[in-house]
Amino acid sequence: MIGIFDSGLGGLTVARAIMDALPGYDIVYFGDTARTPYGAKSASTVEKYAIEDTRLLLDRGAKIIVIACNSASSVATDSIMQQFHVPVFEVITPAVETAVSVTKTGAIGVIGTRATIASGIYEKKIIERRSDARVYSIACPLLVPLVEEGWMKKPETAMIIRKYLQPLKTKPIDALILGCTHYPILKNIIERKIRKTVRAIDSATVVAQSVKQHIESHSDTAAMLSTGGETRFFVSDVTEQFKKTAQMILNRNIRLEHISI
Repeated sequence: MIGIFDSGLGGLTVARAIMDALPGYDIVYFGDTARTPYGAKSASTVEKYAIEDTRLLLDRGAKIIVIACNSASSVATDSIMQQFHVPVFEVITPAVETAVSVTKTGAIGVIGTRATIASGIYEKKIIERRSDARVYSIACPLLVPLVEEGWMKKPETAMIIRKYLQPLKTKPIDALILGCTHYPILKNIIERKIRKTVRAIDSATVVAQSVKQHIESHSDTAAMLSTGGETRFFVSDVTEQFKKTAQMILNRNIRLEHISI
């Protein structure tokens, strides 16, 4: 099984993208809804939670791990790779590689949670790949709870997004990394509130392509993965709002299984 975890709803955008890119592969998802959001917590706490999430997925049959959370990807990837000897994918590197490949001005915007932006991981990885790049980062802490509450179509959400993006509209960016897997749910609004010349990069789509390319080029990984089309969705707290929004993201009815962690 392909194991995917996130602090809550956002990782379902990754699950949907992987299901689209790799139809038929078995998937197990864990949303840590009882402890969301990770982006407001310390790096050490996020790392601890991410390791627990990984162990939970492996215990339920996962053979590879996708960290579908930018906050966890930014602080816990190395620890997970050291502790668990399975292929591990994170959402940051594919988004960075895409941004560097598409930018013409070398000016790249990044929006994310406080934890992700404070880690500086996007700036570091972008500069490693393009030394003359200019990176403009903005923390957008209200967007995750707005998505979790199902406020995607509320005028207040559009107003808040416009407020967050305003500083970036004065910069010469032509690529904008949506540095949180909740943000693709708001992509249409974000694209309306930023200049038309700016390409919004959806980390869910690019990490799904990264997983697909790895499986197609590594027969040993492909051999470990089952392809019966089974999908299981675990959460640490079940709410009606989560189920409603999850079904909207996945465009299908799902059964949520509660699990304590």
